[in-house]
Amino acid sequence: MAHKPQEHRTAVITGAESGIGRAVAKMLAAEGAGVFSLDRQQGEAQPGVTYVPCDVSSEESVRAAVAVVARAVSTVDILVNNAGVGALGTIEENTLSQWQDVFDVNVFGTVRVTALFLPLLRAGGNSVIVNTCSTTASVGLTNRVLYSTSKGAIRAMTLAMAADMATEGIRVNCVEPGSVDTPWVKRRLEESADPTAVLAELSAFQPMGRLITAEEVALAICYLASPGASSTTGVSLPVDGGLSSIRL
Repeated sequence: MAHKPQEHRTAVITGAESGIGRAVAKMLAAEGAGVFSLDRQQGEAQPGVTYVPCDVSSEESVRAAVAVVARAVSTVDILVNNAGVGALGTIEENTLSQWQDVFDVNVFGTVRVTALFLPLLRAGGNSVIVNTCSTTASVGLTNRVLYSTSKGAIRAMTLAMAADMATEGIRVNCVEPGSVDTPWVKRRLEESADPTAVLAELSAFQPMGRLITAEEVALAICYLASPGASSTTGVSLPVDGGLSSIRL
């Protein structure tokens, strides 16, 4: 029987019922991990994945989800903070309410989930946290100030947590995707008066000239979460078709 790299390990993934999170859940389950999918709504069931209702913007909801996981397992080896919401607009266009809503999910959601799962992560020993960041944390793009700022906070948080937890044997990394073919992008296209033009614009951000797939980002997350990356911490890994590093 082929060796499964994540066998006997437990993974918790937020926002795991669609897009990048769903692709990560599928891959980790295929690699032998027991996977808990935390999300507000359940999608189609996946083999090896246990759905747990969770709204990361609510501390009460996160605490309830932690309790469900803790009743099933005594340790968590992998935490993927993937839940997030998008936003478009300039500093003038986004309202304070929009800023609060986006930060409540993208930033404070990561804080809530990580802080409340830490006891289970510590119990595991050699655990790992992977945060879904964005290339917008490193590259200035127009009409993205709110989203970029929230992801910049995630990038800084990743580095600071990696420093705090290094001596505890907990690794902390993040991935920085470019424009990914996710449900959020699909909604943008559906709501646009010219979907073809919007798709061309999003694709053109990447020097490779196409959208990134959720599976490509998931592969990077699974690598950072793997035992083979045991010396990798404090890393922000771009999965962006060259957007952050090359110019044609």
